[in-house]
Amino acid sequence: MKQHLIVQVFRSSKHDGMYLYVEKSLGLKDIPEELMTRFGKGISAMVMLLTAESKLARANPENVIKGIREKGFYLQLPPVKEEYLLDLYKTPTQAVY
Repeated sequence: MKQHLIVQVFRSSKHDGMYLYVEKSLGLKDIPEELMTRFGKGISAMVMLLTAESKLARANPENVIKGIREKGFYLQLPPVKEEYLLDLYKTPTQAVY
Protein backbone atom coordinates (compact mmCIF):
# COMPACT_ATOMS: atom_id res chain seq x y z
CA MET A 1 0.00 0.00 0.00
CA LYS A 2 1.42 3.38 -0.96
CA GLN A 3 2.39 5.56 1.96
CA HIS A 4 1.52 8.93 0.48
CA LEU A 5 -1.64 10.90 -0.16
CA ILE A 6 -2.62 14.26 -1.52
CA VAL A 7 -4.49 15.72 1.43
CA GLN A 8 -6.49 18.83 2.01
CA VAL A 9 -6.38 20.29 5.51
CA PHE A 10 -9.36 22.24 6.81
CA ARG A 11 -9.41 24.35 9.95
CA SER A 12 -12.51 24.51 12.09
CA SER A 13 -14.68 27.62 12.07
CA LYS A 14 -15.75 26.78 15.64
CA HIS A 15 -12.58 25.66 17.45
CA ASP A 16 -9.10 27.21 17.31
CA GLY A 17 -6.44 24.57 16.72
CA MET A 18 -8.84 21.91 15.39
CA TYR A 19 -7.98 20.59 11.92
CA LEU A 20 -9.48 17.96 9.65
CA TYR A 21 -7.26 16.11 7.16
CA VAL A 22 -9.00 14.45 4.19
CA GLU A 23 -8.03 12.99 0.85
CA LYS A 24 -8.16 15.96 -1.54
CA SER A 25 -10.07 14.07 -4.25
CA LEU A 26 -12.91 13.33 -1.78
CA GLY A 27 -13.02 16.57 0.18
CA LEU A 28 -15.57 16.81 3.00
CA LYS A 29 -18.43 15.01 1.27
CA ASP A 30 -18.06 11.71 3.20
CA ILE A 31 -17.39 13.20 6.65
CA PRO A 32 -20.01 12.13 9.23
CA GLU A 33 -22.66 14.79 9.83
CA GLU A 34 -22.13 14.67 13.61
CA LEU A 35 -18.45 15.51 13.17
CA MET A 36 -19.20 18.38 10.80
CA THR A 37 -21.74 19.78 13.28
CA ARG A 38 -19.04 19.86 15.95
CA PHE A 39 -16.29 20.98 13.56
CA GLY A 40 -18.28 23.74 11.89
CA LYS A 41 -17.55 25.08 8.46
CA GLY A 42 -14.32 23.67 7.09
CA ILE A 43 -12.00 26.49 6.03
CA SER A 44 -9.35 25.27 3.62
CA ALA A 45 -5.92 25.75 5.17
CA MET A 46 -3.66 23.90 2.72
CA VAL A 47 -3.22 21.10 0.21
CA MET A 48 -0.13 18.95 0.51
CA LEU A 49 1.50 15.70 -0.52
CA LEU A 50 1.60 13.75 2.73
CA THR A 51 4.16 10.98 3.08
CA ALA A 52 5.36 8.96 6.07
CA GLU A 53 8.42 11.24 6.10
CA SER A 54 6.44 14.51 6.10
CA LYS A 55 6.97 16.89 9.00
CA LEU A 56 3.77 17.96 10.72
CA ALA A 57 3.61 20.30 13.69
CA ARG A 58 1.32 18.29 15.97
CA ALA A 59 0.52 15.01 14.24
CA ASN A 60 2.34 11.86 13.22
CA PRO A 61 2.09 11.61 9.41
CA GLU A 62 1.74 7.81 9.49
CA ASN A 63 -1.23 8.13 11.87
CA VAL A 64 -2.80 10.76 9.62
CA ILE A 65 -2.46 8.52 6.55
CA LYS A 66 -3.82 5.53 8.47
CA GLY A 67 -6.80 7.54 9.76
CA ILE A 68 -7.68 8.81 6.30
CA ARG A 69 -7.41 5.32 4.78
CA GLU A 70 -9.47 3.66 7.54
CA LYS A 71 -12.07 6.32 8.41
CA GLY A 72 -11.86 8.78 5.53
CA PHE A 73 -10.46 11.56 7.72
CA TYR A 74 -8.04 12.44 10.49
CA LEU A 75 -9.16 14.90 13.16
CA GLN A 76 -6.45 16.90 14.92
CA LEU A 77 -7.72 18.33 18.19
CA PRO A 78 -6.44 21.54 19.77
CA PRO A 79 -3.53 21.12 22.18
CA VAL A 80 -4.52 20.55 25.79
CA LYS A 81 -3.93 23.59 27.94
CA GLU A 82 -1.82 22.94 30.99
CA GLU A 83 -4.01 22.83 34.09
CA TYR A 84 -1.73 25.13 36.08
CA LEU A 85 -1.96 27.75 33.34
CA LEU A 86 -5.74 27.60 33.55
CA ASP A 87 -5.50 28.05 37.32
CA LEU A 88 -3.28 31.10 36.83
CA TYR A 89 -5.76 32.53 34.38
CA LYS A 90 -8.73 31.98 36.74
CA THR A 91 -6.97 33.32 39.84
CA PRO A 92 -7.72 37.00 40.38
CA THR A 93 -4.65 39.17 40.45
CA GLN A 94 -3.99 41.64 43.23
CA ALA A 95 -2.03 44.81 42.92
CA VAL A 96 1.02 44.97 45.17
CA TYR A 97 1.92 48.44 46.46
